[in-house]
Amino acid sequence: MSVTETAGRIRGEKERLLFNRRLLRGWLYVILLMLVALVLVGGATRLTDSGLSITEWKPIHGVIPPLNDQEWQEELEKYRQIPEYQQINKGMSIEAFKRIFWWEWAHRILARGVGLVFALGLAFFWLTGRIEKGMGPKLTGLFLLGGLQGAVGWWMVASGLVERVDVSQYRLATHLTLACIIFTAIMVVARGLAPHTEPPADARTQRFAGIVVILVLFQIYLGGLVAGLDAGMSYNTWPLMDGRVVPGDLFVIEPAWRNLFENPKTVQFIHRLGAYTLLAVTLWHMIGTRRREPGTTHARRALVLFHLVLVQAAVGIAALLTQVRFDAALTHQFVALIVLGFAAAHWRATKGAYPLPTEVVVRS
Repeated sequence: MSVTETAGRIRGEKERLLFNRRLLRGWLYVILLMLVALVLVGGATRLTDSGLSITEWKPIHGVIPPLNDQEWQEELEKYRQIPEYQQINKGMSIEAFKRIFWWEWAHRILARGVGLVFALGLAFFWLTGRIEKGMGPKLTGLFLLGGLQGAVGWWMVASGLVERVDVSQYRLATHLTLACIIFTAIMVVARGLAPHTEPPADARTQRFAGIVVILVLFQIYLGGLVAGLDAGMSYNTWPLMDGRVVPGDLFVIEPAWRNLFENPKTVQFIHRLGAYTLLAVTLWHMIGTRRREPGTTHARRALVLFHLVLVQAAVGIAALLTQVRFDAALTHQFVALIVLGFAAAHWRATKGAYPLPTEVVVRS
């Protein structure tokens, strides 16, 4: 084989690899959009108190909703057996039940849809040899995390079927945070498969970008606790809370640590502090990146990230002042996903794209 033929073959292999990366990236972006829809429908399910309307976990048969009046009555009868109906919704009409049922059903069908699209895509790319070395474990891990998330979702629902009239805030926050971890991981993999126009950023920039991602995830976890406790329904003033900068009665439950998870006032206050901390850290990150790497894409993205967090803070305040009005609350959740996705993509971009397989690099 001549030198020209060898060079052409190597070039062809590299082009094929980059093409496969584009396909994988497009598939992962579709999954990300589906996850955004899933999280938003999950938020609506919580806001409408619909999460306990389906009292069984049927991963296969549960795809089919009630199709006639008899099946609707059967579903309602199952709902009548749980504390939420007996203590809060006693006497609920079939029409009112249908309204909460459809939110929960939509949430579950979307979750199944995400799993199906991921599984089919993974099988296609694997069987057609489009998954490069080192990428298989990452994609398999994401698939397994998705399966775990389904189990965590049922574990959450089960907490509200026996003794409680709602789901455990611990489990709700875990369910939400795991969904966001999966979202983050997919974004990181997708961004790593994309071509990068600039070299990796300074190590300090990379480290700070990673810290921002962790802080956003922690803030979302706190938001899950707030939602689980309906903590946003009270103390609807800002910047003061209960008329003070630091409100009283933050540690009235014994032992004291339980206030961090079970006292609505304390949980809301910590969520506020988390927002202030995140805003300060992204401001510092923006200033530091622009000083260390002026004019680079990394610096511009740090600037955008700070402004996204600023917008999210404003949306959060609006949601609080409106006593978690439906549209304001869902907007707050949506912008949180935008912030998380951008932060994850920014962090991966500071590290550069995934390196090409060794054999392609050597032969090139």
